[in-house]
Amino acid sequence: MTTEPPRLQPALVVVMAMSIGIIVANLYYLQPLLHDVRGDFRVSTASTSLLITLIQVGYVVGLFFILPLGDLFVRRTLIAVVFFVAALAMAGASFVHSFAVFAVLTVLIGLTSVAGQIIIPFGADLAPDAQRGRVVGQLMTGLLGGVLLSRTLSGALSEAIGWRGVYLSSAGLLVVTGVVLFVVLPRERPRDRFEYRHLATDGLRMLRGSRELRRRGWFGATAFGAFSVLWSTLAFHLSSAPFHYSSGLIGLFGLFGMAGIVAANVTGRLADRGRADLATRSAALLIGVGFVVLYFGRTSVWCIVVGVIVLDAGAQGIHVSNQSIIYALAPSQRSTINSIYMVCFFTGASVGSLLAGYGYAHFGWNGTCAVGALFALATTVPAWAWRATGTDAVRRAPIH
Repeated sequence: MTTEPPRLQPALVVVMAMSIGIIVANLYYLQPLLHDVRGDFRVSTASTSLLITLIQVGYVVGLFFILPLGDLFVRRTLIAVVFFVAALAMAGASFVHSFAVFAVLTVLIGLTSVAGQIIIPFGADLAPDAQRGRVVGQLMTGLLGGVLLSRTLSGALSEAIGWRGVYLSSAGLLVVTGVVLFVVLPRERPRDRFEYRHLATDGLRMLRGSRELRRRGWFGATAFGAFSVLWSTLAFHLSSAPFHYSSGLIGLFGLFGMAGIVAANVTGRLADRGRADLATRSAALLIGVGFVVLYFGRTSVWCIVVGVIVLDAGAQGIHVSNQSIIYALAPSQRSTINSIYMVCFFTGASVGSLLAGYGYAHFGWNGTCAVGALFALATTVPAWAWRATGTDAVRRAPIH
């Protein structure tokens, strides 16, 4: 007797999307607080900006070693456990007064933030084939909401209860969310079983065997690298002359990236219609345009707002088109294929943050924009030069 997959109800999609936003927010609470953290621990700008790289490195490690477990264990239990460990890491970071210990906990926070990437392929499994791109777009709405609103929330809360209070509040929210998910997530149908040692290497085998996965991994790495270049240094730029903005005001800039949510849903629908490459090319151009605006409008708050909007829309548009395609490559191992894609994605982010920190420390905002422009070119040129394989060809990609 065949076990039918549980039906994906709209209310469950909303809960899953909100949960993704809550866990992924841990990666971004720090960004508008960098100058506060720098002052509290009394360390240099370069050392503080390195925290952004460390949290992304932790995330990459989690993607490679934890995310494939979604193809091995019951995901409802796995997701809840990771949420609770994330809560412990956030609570610990709110109390420590050693910068070295805080840096170690920052890596752990990145490591546990992968729970959102376990939920996304779970939702893709539950969705009907004809609606998968749309459902992924809706789940990505939650992720993007967490990415963008986390900065605004952390900035506002830090003004009232300090940056440490932001971390402690997040810990409490993670505990509540973990309990809710354990209760509402459906039981899964029987799935193929894989040995963990194979899961840890299958992603690399997939990457080696599929041209389309390599292509999408490159787009993800370069686009999110560009995204990280901006957000790794924006707080430093806005807290200095001529702006001198507070953490609360800097956090509000996250709201201007809400255009990325619109781009995610539009791109998901384009992918369902077999036009993911068009979405990728258009979004790649937006990233380059965003950095041009940011460079020439370095002293204008309105130009920076426009640059943030355009850049975020471009980066998130590429990400959703990538995910809608990679989930068709290996339906029985969506967690594993998402793992290797996101490793590429956040490796690009880590490199972007590292180079941005160096560029800003030595050349200021001009250095940030120069590094960002290089990532934009690395996205746009291949997007227009590489011949598309098409969605149907992707579904037949030789992945074993």
